[in-house]
Amino acid sequence: MKRHFLCLFTLLLISDLIIPQKRALTVEDLWSMKRIGNFSVSQDGKTIAFSVTSYDMSSNKSNSDIYLVDSDGNNLKPLKNSSANESDPVFLPNGNKIAYILDDQVWTCDLNGKNDEQLTDLYTGISGFDFSNDGNKILITSSVYPDCADQECNKQKDKAKDESKVKASLFKELMYRHWNDWRGEKRSHLFLFDINKKEYTDLMLNSTSDCPPIDLGSSNDFSFSPYGNEIAFTMNEDKNIETSTNNDVYIIKVSDIKAGQKTPYTKISLSKGNDNQPVYSPDGKYIAYLSMERAGFEADRLRLMLYDKATGKTNELTKGFDYSVGKIVWSPDSKSIYFDAGKEENVSFFKVDISNPKINLVLKEHKNSLLIVSADGRKFFFKQQRTHLPDEIFSTDSDGKNLKQITGINKELLDKIEMTEMETFWCKGANGKMVQSILIKPPFFDPSKKYPMIFLIHGGPQGKWEDEFHYRWNYQMFASKGYVIVAPNPRGSTGYGQKFTDEISGDWGGKPYVDLMNCYDYAIKIFKFIDPKNTFAAGASYGGYMINWLEGHTTRFNATVCHDGVFNLESMWGTTEELWFPEWEFGGTPWQNRKVYQKWSPHQYVQNFKTPMLVIHGGKDYRVSEEQAFQLFSSLKRKGVESEFLYFPDESHFVTKPQNSRLWWNTIFNWFERFKK
Repeated sequence: MKRHFLCLFTLLLISDLIIPQKRALTVEDLWSMKRIGNFSVSQDGKTIAFSVTSYDMSSNKSNSDIYLVDSDGNNLKPLKNSSANESDPVFLPNGNKIAYILDDQVWTCDLNGKNDEQLTDLYTGISGFDFSNDGNKILITSSVYPDCADQECNKQKDKAKDESKVKASLFKELMYRHWNDWRGEKRSHLFLFDINKKEYTDLMLNSTSDCPPIDLGSSNDFSFSPYGNEIAFTMNEDKNIETSTNNDVYIIKVSDIKAGQKTPYTKISLSKGNDNQPVYSPDGKYIAYLSMERAGFEADRLRLMLYDKATGKTNELTKGFDYSVGKIVWSPDSKSIYFDAGKEENVSFFKVDISNPKINLVLKEHKNSLLIVSADGRKFFFKQQRTHLPDEIFSTDSDGKNLKQITGINKELLDKIEMTEMETFWCKGANGKMVQSILIKPPFFDPSKKYPMIFLIHGGPQGKWEDEFHYRWNYQMFASKGYVIVAPNPRGSTGYGQKFTDEISGDWGGKPYVDLMNCYDYAIKIFKFIDPKNTFAAGASYGGYMINWLEGHTTRFNATVCHDGVFNLESMWGTTEELWFPEWEFGGTPWQNRKVYQKWSPHQYVQNFKTPMLVIHGGKDYRVSEEQAFQLFSSLKRKGVESEFLYFPDESHFVTKPQNSRLWWNTIFNWFERFKK
């Protein structure tokens, strides 16, 4: 008996030595993870080319490389692995070369990575590209001066601007800056490049519009027809684009293109709302595209439209489908369209036959994106992420069966880290409407213990928390220090029907606030492992707005974090760039509907502020300008509320630099730790 016990004890010791103990996720782990970008599948379906971005904390920089892997997951190898940034790989139609972006130009190489050839040499560089099916022409987008007929003109204008001692700007329109960029005089134009003739033709000569549009476009806003005789693209021709969501779809006959002349084009979309993502059917008979019905509303339902080229008629294929369509992909036989759509916490794949538009669910779970259908129509290739798994490339049969993970670029690191699976719960929100929340338990969870809770509020406001591995607002990272994470999807969230999304507009602090507080109260009551004496809240953008609203309406939390949050609705209207957003949300300008702006503005309730708050903002955030944080921090300090202000002069609406991110996480954790009871 003793001998058996000693043998068992020895085996346990050996197993402890062999099996490494897992640990909690760290900020350094988060930035050590490789991130898969765009990918392409060869015509025979046997090989996948994909880009991978790696980050280095010490240098505070990133690098993008290109890898190849067999579609069964074997033979992973680098195609381009250098200190330069190679990205966006695409198998050329002939199948024996791969195109990619390097130094803002289009290059090609053999499948072994050799025989590099630079195809484009535009002085203004390339921001996107699409090859014709015969491989002889490329559609490219580049930011140029609209009135410049050639690249030398662009070069001379840039040179004069750089050499001028006067750096002042005279603005004649409102969209003078966007997101984190001062627009200047240049616009993104669509060019046709003839590879054999080495000729570039600006298809938008003298146009002050942009292709792709400045916002609300898709990942596929220009493309060739299957036979290369036509081009479809998206742009917004409205004069005042700061108040317009009216992106439209246009077509150009290639035979009408003449160098140095304005190219005629025809609009095929019908809506006054946002239309985008034109995709030709493989047989060339149809153009599928997405369309929002309501003008000025950026979060309307994206409908799948079918334009019949023979008849010129358009009909909707997703009538009765109450969710927004994402990327659209034709079946090779032109009889069906596959698409992704967010539904509850998942982003799922669906199928619709064009002759019988009934929506069928193909793949439900997790967050799925960048769908590619194999040339024979039998296989899906796509990216999938989960709350405990960063994006990897997966495949299934076209009916959604036989799910297979193809890549595992972070497996070695992930095997060392303890993360918990996502759970969800539902509770009654405002007016008895059911509201879903995501729940993440801390690593090494012990149900007999009590844990502090971080209550996360998403931005948008028309967005949602998903089954995703978010590199900024990462559930597992928040949970890593021993917190339970509760992330509700209140009124305004997408993926729960358009009415649910609509019900936040004009009611920012109303039903959404009730939804959130009901989720909080329910979690505290039901989950006994949550310590009600130690709860914290954090949010960004609209989530930051709601943190500020909470500040004036509840004392439930020990401390809060407001990142790039809205504080004063009237001054936010006056400093943001996309004016269609506040004017839709609050029913017009401040002078047209001042009562609504005042009713829902957190700055009106400063007299009630008590909860300690950490304010965070980026100096290059032009969506929610830094002045919002300045006002908020001044108000907190003058009110005597414990508060600190973390300011990033080199960040925009997001914190994207490795060392800044490390400071961001550590400052938040230190802030919460300070107010634990």
